[in-house]
Amino acid sequence: MLEIKHLKTVRALRDGGSLVEAAKQLHLTQSALSHQLKDVEERLGLSLFIRKTKPIRFTRAGEHILELAEKVIPQLEQTSRDIKKLAGGQAGRLHMAIECHSCFDWLMPAINSFRDQWPEVEIDLMASFHFEPLPALARGDLDLVVTADPTPMSGIYYQPLFRYQALLAIANQDNLTDKKFVEAKDLAQKTLIHYPVERKRLDIFTQFLDPNGIEPNATRHADLTLMIVQLVASGRGVACLPNWALQPYLNAGLISSRPLGEKGIWPTLYAAIREEQKDSSYMKDFLQQSLHSCNNNLTGIEPLK
Repeated sequence: MLEIKHLKTVRALRDGGSLVEAAKQLHLTQSALSHQLKDVEERLGLSLFIRKTKPIRFTRAGEHILELAEKVIPQLEQTSRDIKKLAGGQAGRLHMAIECHSCFDWLMPAINSFRDQWPEVEIDLMASFHFEPLPALARGDLDLVVTADPTPMSGIYYQPLFRYQALLAIANQDNLTDKKFVEAKDLAQKTLIHYPVERKRLDIFTQFLDPNGIEPNATRHADLTLMIVQLVASGRGVACLPNWALQPYLNAGLISSRPLGEKGIWPTLYAAIREEQKDSSYMKDFLQQSLHSCNNNLTGIEPLK
């Protein structure tokens, strides 16, 4: 008999396109995932996908199981939400601020899905350009903060979302394209373009330039990722942005990128909430939908357990 975990495994295999990516989405080792697939194939007596194909190609049996997963899993998730609502806690407030200013692309689908399921919850969203969001969270002015800087604070819980690589965006004609990775000293003669936030909230300073005692030649602010990319593409400077935020522009050939240092820099993104809200039904559901949105909409990230 098929189990829910089997349906989730097949769906993750479709979404990830490979055993490696499916294992990451399910927070399993590749060995554990292979064991689950072998288990379901033995129960059915049929293979679900064709081995050594990329992307994954399903057999007819696999396609039938995938169709079942697409019907059953959403129904189970909806039923779970409905039961939680019956248990209470339908109404509430979810005021959010984003320190990672490239996060709107994956966060908006999660918000839209959440709004459909929890219409009684009041939602507000803002970018934290000009105020400190974590103290506002602690005061109760906010309910959730997306941040890559989990500052220890009494009463604040940090839910890890995923790891991502911070890359240096450079113009295609920049001499840094001749290098496999960027060294801190390479930025001493560059104009660094970044969001209008404090230096202490920028990974390129705290994790790359400051430890090496390097200052860029100049800095420049831009509010939007697209604006930053356009400035970089026109040779007006360089910028540090998440790999997934840069990917569409890299695919289009508008700019180039290089890792920061030989090993690269891999920040972790968190959802910060107050401890008192950890057990709230709608907060749990929003965090779950956010994680699902991250896995489905972003490339190059590493999901966390």
